Amino acid sequence: MYYPDMPSIVGKKRGKQTYYYLVESARVDGQPRIVSQQYLGSAAEVMARLSAAPAGSPERTQHKKFGDLAAVWGMLERLKVVEALDEVCGPRRRDAAASVGTYVALATMNRIVAPCSKLAFADWWASTAGPRFTKLPPTATDHRRFWDAIDALDSARLAAAERAISTAMVSEFGLDLSGLALDMTNFATFIDGANERAPLAQRGHAKQKRHDLRLVGLALVVTRDGAIPVSSHTYPGSRPDVTQFADVVDELTSRYRSLFTSPSDGAAADGPWEAPTVVFDAGQNSAANFAHLRGGGLHYVGSLPPADFPRLLGLPVGRFHPVDPERFPGLSAHDARAAVFGSERRVIVTHSLTLHAAQCRGFEQTLAKATRALAELAATLARGRARRGRAAVLAEVTRITSARWVTRVLRAHLSGATPAEMRLTWRIDPAARRDLEDEIFGKRLLVTDQDEWSVAEVVAGYRSQNDVESGFRQLKDPHVVGFSPMFHWTDGKIRVHVFTCVLALAVAHLMRREAHHAGLELSVRELLSALAGIEETVLLYPTGNKGRPRAQRILTDTDATQKRLYDLFHLSAYAPRR
Repeated sequence: MYYPDMPSIVGKKRGKQTYYYLVESARVDGQPRIVSQQYLGSAAEVMARLSAAPAGSPERTQHKKFGDLAAVWGMLERLKVVEALDEVCGPRRRDAAASVGTYVALATMNRIVAPCSKLAFADWWASTAGPRFTKLPPTATDHRRFWDAIDALDSARLAAAERAISTAMVSEFGLDLSGLALDMTNFATFIDGANERAPLAQRGHAKQKRHDLRLVGLALVVTRDGAIPVSSHTYPGSRPDVTQFADVVDELTSRYRSLFTSPSDGAAADGPWEAPTVVFDAGQNSAANFAHLRGGGLHYVGSLPPADFPRLLGLPVGRFHPVDPERFPGLSAHDARAAVFGSERRVIVTHSLTLHAAQCRGFEQTLAKATRALAELAATLARGRARRGRAAVLAEVTRITSARWVTRVLRAHLSGATPAEMRLTWRIDPAARRDLEDEIFGKRLLVTDQDEWSVAEVVAGYRSQNDVESGFRQLKDPHVVGFSPMFHWTDGKIRVHVFTCVLALAVAHLMRREAHHAGLELSVRELLSALAGIEETVLLYPTGNKGRPRAQRILTDTDATQKRLYDLFHLSAYAPRR
């Protein structure tokens, strides 16, 4: 006999032997139902436990991954990822072992913890404690089940789910949307060139330097508060980044207009709103994009190519003033106005001593490489054995000195008309070198419409661009939150893969943000590594010929950091019960 809403002991008779279970029951649709049960054993085993008598030694053990998996699953539950996807996909198919949202959540969890193919997922899943706390049957993790779920998601459903999940991130974790960073990159794929089912993958300007591979482009918008991705846009790798800017901005404003509205002024979703400031780099610059930002009511902080504004670069050092010695040591700036794409805008010229020194070192290496090549060419000419004509030798000199800024400081001279007479000399012009350093090294040009912001605020806003770049670097890590390997060959599956990767990045950064707020300064890799150290050990006790071995589950010992993470991510909710 058991009673609703309280734990009870239930005996089940099998043959001549009675086995006992500790069950927990609750009312489901008004009726009492058993919601969980734990095996206690036969009467003799129960008495042995009560009398603290040893139940024998375990015959073997199993070790399951627990901490990182449970922490990620808890974050997915807080964001209601499964519910958001199931809502846009409709009721689950009767023959499906799990819902579409569950499969996407599983794929996201795998991307964060141990990226692998869907074919390898079942073996990996069996090595973890996931089957215990997710209550999924082993047949649910067959790779064909994943394909069925992925095929149910089209672009519209993915966009709707991303909106719901991003909104949950903002409300659940209190993300600050006043400052956002936008950037774009592309990922190399190994899709066959003859595959016509993946027009999303195209050859283009490969940022990973794999010009022989087809590319998939990805635009991300992340918060300055924790670098959390809140919007993404997938596009063919052959399209320039600048052409995708308007689409990303439109999706951003339509998605978050109600969230940007100040809750204190009672404004409606279509009423007055507090426009965020979007940060982007010079790769997104165009007259159309600046006009699009203005038309959408967004503020912005961007950068400009220094070479396009020689007047600003030529400003004397005396007109630069320290920005904020505590926050930005060695950084000075000059606040100015300049015509940018036909309109006068606020332009801040900054000079960083750190960047200046780094560019000097890099230019020294470039000069050294050029002079070594010139020396080799000069030695060949001096031996009188050159076989090339004067025009060919001049072309080689041009090639050697074509590196950035070299021709401004290096003076090369080729004398003689025939191969036997030609001689090459060169020198470095110290005055030109000083002028180059004074004019260009260490300088950046920032453009913004935030006329009320201080220079320090504009600089801080622009430097948040590093957050989205760090997200891209994380996605290109094949071991943690990795985009690769990607085992998909059609547009639909590629879009779902990108969706899970971006969601994985968001969850990982939310976890890092939570740890930061708790006083734990850990990178994503360090955080997941610490959580992975919390494992589940399964002790298997022999039961003779009475069926499966009796299992006892315990967690491995933890250090101080792991204990804090255990509490922070509420892992007790997923831990085995004693």
